[in-house]
Amino acid sequence: MSTPSLTGAYWVTVRQYRRTLWLAGAAVAVSLAVIGGLRLWDAQTPDRWVQDGYWVPADENRGYETLRMAVEHAGTYLLLLPLLAGAFVAGPLVAREFESGTYKLSLTQSISPAAWLRAKLVTATAIAFLTLLALLGVFRIGWNRVSGSYGLTWSDRGQYEAGGIVLFAYVLAAVAVGALIGQLVRRTLVAMAATGLVMGVVLLTLSSFRWSFLSVQTAGGSLGATLRVPTDAFVTDSGLLTASGARFSELICWEEVSATPGSDATPDMWGKLEAACQARHGVTGQFVEFHPASHFWPTQLIEAGILVALAALALFAAFRVLRARHA
Repeated sequence: MSTPSLTGAYWVTVRQYRRTLWLAGAAVAVSLAVIGGLRLWDAQTPDRWVQDGYWVPADENRGYETLRMAVEHAGTYLLLLPLLAGAFVAGPLVAREFESGTYKLSLTQSISPAAWLRAKLVTATAIAFLTLLALLGVFRIGWNRVSGSYGLTWSDRGQYEAGGIVLFAYVLAAVAVGALIGQLVRRTLVAMAATGLVMGVVLLTLSSFRWSFLSVQTAGGSLGATLRVPTDAFVTDSGLLTASGARFSELICWEEVSATPGSDATPDMWGKLEAACQARHGVTGQFVEFHPASHFWPTQLIEAGILVALAALALFAAFRVLRARHA
């Protein structure tokens, strides 16, 4: 988007915050340089062939491990973008205008209060979306190489958000919440802190409950049997079952065996004592609860829907507040 193609309040908003645009571009450029450089370093050491029939990174490939760590942290850092977008809208974009009184100048330029706020929010959302899209593209350059390794599965925090559409919904919600809080607080730093706090609570709450949106699948079998669970499944719980089908805590037998003198005298003593304990309590089976990889997109859509609804409510409230104060 070039400034000559913008008109009116949109052009003014971009001109006002062109430093923010440069910072966003710099963040993308630095990210690309880091991830691209690590991919080149990783490519210097060929993978090795294993007997199971696939290629794995060589043990001496330090580039791969560094890239893996960078991608893992990048997924977490991407979660900060909605918080930053919301804080920017609440503080510099909205609250500062009211705090300094400069919004009055804009409203004298034959523009309605609603059009003034709409121009700011549309511009901020477009910039945030474009920045996020570019950062996700850079993230994918590294993710395509290291995905599936420890801490980098589809269900891990950061990787889950960066792998779908939910981050865009978080940004949209953050912009809307920032617009509302900025008008209510009208103090730049306080509005930024309040928006960051609210969106942080939203992020933590949804991440805590997202795996409850859909019912888990359960695999069960006799004690000692191999349960069939997809290799890419997200396991949420596992344990033992009694003959009646009730769940039995493995901690009970662990504590009993650990308190038994001589339980670690021989390598197989612990296993024998644990088996005897389980037999006394009637343990006959086991279970595993999991989400298959097919739950990824339905969960994303449900979470994104909640965030879009939150954004709609916040935007409605923001324009109602604006209309009430500047009718």
